[in-house]
Amino acid sequence: MQIKTMAEYAANGETPEILFWVGCAGSFDQRAQKITRAFAAILDKVGVQFAILGKEESCTGDPARRAGNEFIFQMMAQNNIQLLNMYNVKKIVTACPHCFNTLKNEYPALGGNYEVIHHTSFLQSLIDEGKIKMKEGGAFKGKKITYHDSCYLGRGNNIYEAPRKVLEVLDAELVEMKRCRSKGLCCGAGGAQMFKEEEKGNVRVNVERGREAVSTGASVIAANCPFCMTMLTDGVKEAGKEEEVKVMDIAELIAQNI
Repeated sequence: MQIKTMAEYAANGETPEILFWVGCAGSFDQRAQKITRAFAAILDKVGVQFAILGKEESCTGDPARRAGNEFIFQMMAQNNIQLLNMYNVKKIVTACPHCFNTLKNEYPALGGNYEVIHHTSFLQSLIDEGKIKMKEGGAFKGKKITYHDSCYLGRGNNIYEAPRKVLEVLDAELVEMKRCRSKGLCCGAGGAQMFKEEEKGNVRVNVERGREAVSTGASVIAANCPFCMTMLTDGVKEAGKEEEVKVMDIAELIAQNI
């Protein structure tokens, strides 16, 4: 895919409409790279002018802060803010709720003020504006889909409707898990838990959540976060249902049907 960087736009004296913040998972995790490509393909198709930072992008510092290393967080954040301000970035879209939460709520205190949008909200606005048109009788018509509320998008930022509205256009049947919306259960990866060994307990959080999702009878679990994607995929495997139940990001569902 040919995607321009902010540096390439700046060299021509131009500023794109949005900066697509890819994030660590979206850059390096093989499964999450597919989400990045799907979202970029949608933006391309509907004609949104966007750029990425490419090699200039570094971690937002979210895992460092969650793990208690405030010094590393501030250092990373200040480097990013310096770069974003140099490029005069106004609007950022990201497919990771962790990046979204940090850029939106934690960077302003350090001098980074941007309009930050999660990709599910951005997709919803493109659908509302009529820019995204879906195929008639697409791949998910009549199928059961369950949606997992990621912590940083749901409870953290009170975004529950946008992802569900995006799923509505697929003509699928949305079946909710018992614990959803503000009572949703964490996948087990947030708060830097993704990068450390778990404490002793009776059951892994992602196994518990995987069981809940599978018990809805849905053939697709819709996620909006690369960490949730990893945890839920493992949870579904643990339940022995990886053949029947697919875990997909909302951008991938839309990209297949656009």
